[in-house]
Amino acid sequence: MNETRRCLYCQSFFFPSRHRPQQRVCSRPDCQRQRRANSRRQKLATDVEYRQVVRDSQKQWWDEHPDYQKERRKANPGLVEKNRQKQHIRDQKRRLARLVRNNLVLNLKHSAAEVCLAKACRKSYTLQNPDFCGPPVFAGSDG
Repeated sequence: MNETRRCLYCQSFFFPSRHRPQQRVCSRPDCQRQRRANSRRQKLATDVEYRQVVRDSQKQWWDEHPDYQKERRKANPGLVEKNRQKQHIRDQKRRLARLVRNNLVLNLKHSAAEVCLAKACRKSYTLQNPDFCGPPVFAGSDG
């Protein structure tokens, strides 16, 4: 039993437990946490009954704690502001993705204020003639 194995998550070598010779993950807490999370995720994806039990349990908890989110936001104003900022960034990305689907978008510069070319192009547009599309659209980081 002196064979070493490579951990699936951290890629470090370890000796498997003699009680668990098929062990594939080292005993580091981060790797074990990841293993358990993946196991739960897989069980949720494959076991309909387990998924329903988890859903019912969550619903029961939320029914018993209807003001949880309101109280949490009141107690942690920093979290509210951080969430607001992250949501603003997600909204910007969603708007930009919508533009990408409908238009040509080239990221010209990476900074706090991104500069992108975003303009509906005519059908005869070619990559050799980028001036054909029109003026740039500036999307600042604050709004």
